[in-house]
Amino acid sequence: MIGYEKPKHPLITIIDYSKVETNPAHYNAKIVTDFYIISLKTPSPKSLRYGRQYYDFEEGTMMFMAPDQVFSVSELNEQIKYEGWGIYFHPDLIINSSLGKRIKEFQFFSYAVSEALHLSEEEKNTLTSIAGNIQKEYNGNIDKYSQGVIITAIEQLLNYSQRFYGRQFITRQKLNSDLLSTFEKLVFDYFNSSDIAKKGLPSVDYFSNKLNLSTSYLADLLKKETGKTTKEFLQIQIIEKAKNKLLNSTDTVNEIAYSLGFEYPQYFYRLFKTKTGMTPVEYRQIN
Repeated sequence: MIGYEKPKHPLITIIDYSKVETNPAHYNAKIVTDFYIISLKTPSPKSLRYGRQYYDFEEGTMMFMAPDQVFSVSELNEQIKYEGWGIYFHPDLIINSSLGKRIKEFQFFSYAVSEALHLSEEEKNTLTSIAGNIQKEYNGNIDKYSQGVIITAIEQLLNYSQRFYGRQFITRQKLNSDLLSTFEKLVFDYFNSSDIAKKGLPSVDYFSNKLNLSTSYLADLLKKETGKTTKEFLQIQIIEKAKNKLLNSTDTVNEIAYSLGFEYPQYFYRLFKTKTGMTPVEYRQIN
């Protein structure tokens, strides 16, 4: 499709972007692959679209894509010579390896592109060095050890990427703080709206869509800043709201459950007991 040489291995290929010619025929085409993509391309495309989001590209920005995700490029500068590399590998490459067992731990494969990894020069050199080792192994004589060596290097690259994302959360603390404040307000407004019983319990997707974040990025951001998952954070708000209603109203426990958006009161009973160690009735009696 991109006019590059055929892969030398059936489950992985390494792309040198300096050898790829841009093709206007591909602009705005929605592309879905059945393989993983780890890519660093400089200078960055002006508008790589991934799902409904745009990458906030900077110099040295990496993108990660998982199988069955949709992306498209709306524009490339045909006068610019691009550089960088891409590692494209099929899930079958890692299926029987330790990486295959833990690939889901690397949630950045599910991040929206606007939450890309922005690298320092040193970080870029570290990852490019690992990619170079994969390239050497890929271009060498394939033997029974090649696949294991390549998978180990990919896992090392992903481990570094995870570390660098952790750094990014820290260096973008002001942005993260603003996002968390907005998230907390959205949660507060949702649970204090008059039609919560009609709307039902909020989903994590509801808040991530409101914040223009992927659900996995919101989860990682909350975990980093508060030590809690999105689900845990929402459950805390539900319990606090329930406690307030139990102590300051004469509504029955079932009525309170429905007013908080629970379709079935027994779910409310179970959650309250799990989080407080007592039933709603016991909490009301004791307090």
